[in-house]
Amino acid sequence: MSAQHRTAAPRTSGSLARSRPRYGEFAVKVVLLLAALVSVLTTVGIVVALLEPTIEFFSEVGLGEFFGSTTWGPLFNPPAFGVWPIIVATLEITLIAIVVAVPLGLASAIYLSEYATPRVRKVLKPVLEVLAGVPTVVFGFFALTFVTPLLQDVFPFLGLDGKNALSAGLLVGVMIIPIVASLSEDSMAAVPNGLREGSYALGASKMITSVRVVVPAAFSGIVAAIILAVSRAAGETMIVAIAGGFKSVFTLNPANEMATMAAFIAQAGSGDASVGSTAYKTIFAVGSLLFVMTFAMNYLSARMVQKYREVYD
Repeated sequence: MSAQHRTAAPRTSGSLARSRPRYGEFAVKVVLLLAALVSVLTTVGIVVALLEPTIEFFSEVGLGEFFGSTTWGPLFNPPAFGVWPIIVATLEITLIAIVVAVPLGLASAIYLSEYATPRVRKVLKPVLEVLAGVPTVVFGFFALTFVTPLLQDVFPFLGLDGKNALSAGLLVGVMIIPIVASLSEDSMAAVPNGLREGSYALGASKMITSVRVVVPAAFSGIVAAIILAVSRAAGETMIVAIAGGFKSVFTLNPANEMATMAAFIAQAGSGDASVGSTAYKTIFAVGSLLFVMTFAMNYLSARMVQKYREVYD
C-alpha cells in the first residue's frame, strides 16, 4: 500500500500543477491581442474621422461634378471641384516611382539572396534599409536643388519646370527601393534550397536559377512588396509637395508642375481654407478617396499573396 501511495502522489501533484491558472500567460495573450487590435482600431478611427465631412461635402458637391470635370480649384473663386487633375498627378508620379523602384529593388533582392556572401549580405542589407529612414523632406529638397537642375542641364529638350513630376517621381522611387528590395529578399530567402539544388542538378546557371526558379517561387511575396511600395508612393507628401509643386493642372507631361492628392491635402490643411467651408471639407473628400485607393491596393496585395502563395514541406 505504501508503495502504491508513493507512486500515485507524483501524478496528483502534476495534475494540480497543470490545473493551476497561469496569469502570466493570460496577460501575454491580452497584450498581444491589444497589439493586434491597434491597426484595426486605427483604421476604424480614420474611417470615422473622414466619413461625416465627406458625406457633407458630397451633399454640397455632386459626384458628377467631382468625377466628371478636369478643373480642380476648390480654393479659388469661383471654386472648381473636378478631382481628375490630382488623381492623374498621383498616378503619374506613382508610376514613375515604380518604374525606378521595381527593377532596382528586385535586382538588389536577387543579388542579396542569391549572389552575396553572408558577410556581404550582413553589411549591405542594413545599409539598404537605412535608406528607408532618411526623412522624406531631405529627398524633396535633394530633388528640388540637385536632381531638377541636373536634368535641366543634361536634358534641356525636356523643358522641365522648376518643380515637376519627373524629379518628384524619381526620388519617390528611390525612397521606396528598400521596401521592394527588403521584402522581396525575405521572400526569396524563404524559398527551399532544394529547388535551387534541383535546378543546378539539371545544369542551370545561377542566373537562370535565380530568374526562373527562385523569383517565381517567391512571386507572392514579391507582388506584395510591390503593391505595398505603390501604396507608400501614392500617399507620399513631402517629396511631391517640395519637388512636384501645388499646381493642379490636368496634364500627362511629367515635365510640368503638378499637385498630387497628398500635396493638395497638405496645402489645404495648412490654413488656406476656413473650417467648415466646402473647400475645407474637400480635404476629407480627397482623403477618403486616397484612403479607398490605398485600401484597395492593400486588399489586392493580400489576395495576390493568398492566390499565388507556394507551400513547401
